[in-house]
Amino acid sequence: MKFAVIGSGGREHAICWKLAQTLGEKNVYCLPGNGGIPNSVSIDTNSFEAIEGFCNEHEIDYIFVGPEQPLSEGIVDYFRQRNIAVFGPTKQAAQLEGSKIFSKNFMQKYGVSTAPFKTFTSVHDALDLIHEKKGDLVVKYDGLAAGKGVWVCSSIDEAMEAMNELEQGYGSNCRFLIEDKVIGDEISIIGFTDGETIKLLLPSQDHKQLLEGDKGPNTGGMGVICPVPFWNDQLHDQIQSQIVNPTLRGIAAENMDYKGIIYFGIMMGKDGPSLLEYNVRFGDPETEVLLPSLKTDLSDIIVRCLDGTLGEIELEFEDGYFVDVVMVSGGYPKAYKKGYQIEGLESTEALVFHAGTKRLEGAYLTNGGRVLNIIGQDEHLEKAIEKAYAACAEIHFKDSFCRKDIGKRVYKFF
Repeated sequence: MKFAVIGSGGREHAICWKLAQTLGEKNVYCLPGNGGIPNSVSIDTNSFEAIEGFCNEHEIDYIFVGPEQPLSEGIVDYFRQRNIAVFGPTKQAAQLEGSKIFSKNFMQKYGVSTAPFKTFTSVHDALDLIHEKKGDLVVKYDGLAAGKGVWVCSSIDEAMEAMNELEQGYGSNCRFLIEDKVIGDEISIIGFTDGETIKLLLPSQDHKQLLEGDKGPNTGGMGVICPVPFWNDQLHDQIQSQIVNPTLRGIAAENMDYKGIIYFGIMMGKDGPSLLEYNVRFGDPETEVLLPSLKTDLSDIIVRCLDGTLGEIELEFEDGYFVDVVMVSGGYPKAYKKGYQIEGLESTEALVFHAGTKRLEGAYLTNGGRVLNIIGQDEHLEKAIEKAYAACAEIHFKDSFCRKDIGKRVYKFF
């Protein structure tokens, strides 16, 4: 059995690492990959034809799509006409992530717990609602925006600035929505689905803001923990009945061809769980802790999703906590420099997933904003945090930066 994993970040490194545990490293390729992922192959992954050519040449059986863009562009639909199975939803189902308006309408139609919202096709038309709510709201651009299309506002000035950025980025007549802001504790619930069953991984929590105390600009993710300390059976049952089950009913009712990963971005507020968004693929950096925590053979799960037998197995997990601290380039998420040599990787015993690196003449160099994911594991959360940061201290590159409070949040309602 051979896999080609599409993508180039820490998420894809974790996927390749997990698949290689049972399939062997030689049977797992990453397109285009990065400097730290074995069997990385630099090809144009925007070209489905180029991917097809590689897969035919190397007798690939399965494609695992890491990022959302190829799914939204129909990579699953394309390969349905070929003899290579793709793990992921079709283009129609990928609208759950690709269009915020489609997604919110879907939630509303099938009774998924989510915040009230209104949709717009003109920035000017939203001004009355902004003043009515005194700017205390959330603005979301309709399409894919690489994590940059959401503005959480607390005043009219902030909301108007969001409107300005929306207009500058996407035009005055772009599609967007405004929804009520939910205050609480955010949680990522990610699972596998064959369209009839959803099997959930451990609950995790991302730290998106750049600076300690959840301050500064949003990033792709500065770190993550799993499981979350406040998780319990009551929360599981609430999320299952109010979000997961109605989503599954909606997928069936809409005849969606969905065999892949489904991600529920949830806010646990004072009135219970509220779904913020769907993703149709693994989160990053959540994958970097979820897959090390998973005992079950990932390749078996994928095959079962594709052949409709996911309901026949139960997922098994490692004990304890997993903590990922992301080391980033100075200046990230804005301008940053590349090409700095990374030292200390050979001496650390920690599990490390590469995100933005390249290999040159035997050395690892920085090649992106998020550079490395450093993983700590222990029976106790505090010790897992200590192990992750101890490993970060062993690794060096010029202008490196990481948040110092991953896993140390004070929760609002727990």
